[in-house]
Amino acid sequence: MEVTADDDGKTHVRHVYTVSAPIAGKVLRISHPLGEQGPSLHVGDEVVADRTVIALMQPTLPGFIDVRSRDQLEAEVLAADAAIKQQEAEVQRIEATLDFARTEFQRAQALSRTQTISAQAFDKAKFEVATNEAALASAKAQVDMRRAVRTSLAARLMDPANAAPSAEPTCCVRVLAPASGRVLKIIQDSEATVLPGTPLVDIGNPLDLEVVADLLSTDAVQIKVGAPVRIDGWGGQPVRGKVVRVDPAGFLKVSALGIEEQRVRVTIDFVDPPETWASLGHDYRVVVHVTIWSAQDALSVPVSTLFRKGNQWAVFADENGRARAKPVQIGHRNNRSAEVASGLTAGDRVVVHPSDRIADGSRIAQRGVP
Repeated sequence: MEVTADDDGKTHVRHVYTVSAPIAGKVLRISHPLGEQGPSLHVGDEVVADRTVIALMQPTLPGFIDVRSRDQLEAEVLAADAAIKQQEAEVQRIEATLDFARTEFQRAQALSRTQTISAQAFDKAKFEVATNEAALASAKAQVDMRRAVRTSLAARLMDPANAAPSAEPTCCVRVLAPASGRVLKIIQDSEATVLPGTPLVDIGNPLDLEVVADLLSTDAVQIKVGAPVRIDGWGGQPVRGKVVRVDPAGFLKVSALGIEEQRVRVTIDFVDPPETWASLGHDYRVVVHVTIWSAQDALSVPVSTLFRKGNQWAVFADENGRARAKPVQIGHRNNRSAEVASGLTAGDRVVVHPSDRIADGSRIAQRGVP
């Protein structure tokens, strides 16, 4: 005889990897039709860690600009154009000054050979050349900087309708599989603009299954780690399992009848080889029967033989062919049998389905006690 805690459970891949978007951008359709560019994944496809491309991401298109912001940007572009022309004129002025300084330095060099110029005048001519060369380099850098500012302002004026994304998939960010396994779920299948951390695909190994059941806390306190479990109700033959973890914290769950119940999550591993439950997948429904108590040689009666007599349990027992009410003390019981602690002995016969119409001493159908 055994006493079990029975409830619905579901299978669960032990290690599920959720692939998320690493950056903000437009993720292309993951399971697109054949003929389109890029990888195409479907639920159940096998993936290899750091090799299989899960998704492709492209830059997002620019957003729309309101009328006032557009007018401001256009004015800033005109100002940037004027600043570029001003700086280009400054470059021309410095170039002319540099040409004059170089000519003066050449004259100073010629006079220094005949010693008709002072050392101070020669050094000054050399200094003027070096100073103007540095000023020219600075002015040219200012021109490049103002052109870059103008390009930045023009880019902010770009219209989304005229900004076509690149059709070459190699330009994009490739999101690779973090682990080997199979695609369990495609969370973001369609093309969309996503934020960093948006879940895209779930990956896991379908053979790395466990069973999770939310049992009543009154049953969970009687369950020990390692307790045997019978798993059925999944469409195949019953398989064996064992309890590997009983969570130390419970949670509130409302039943289908609207009753608030305290539940505790119990995790179960399969004991039978994978061949017996290979058709199970992630998040499949099963029924678990967790053994709370069992005995190889227990005196028991069917629960249908029991009835209340005062504050005690009783059965109608056969005494010389007549039914006699007999008090019994009950121990463990399940929905089929009850353990008899005292009041009966092995071999006694009891009425299987007593009713109020059976009077003490009437003839009864008899059944042996297991």
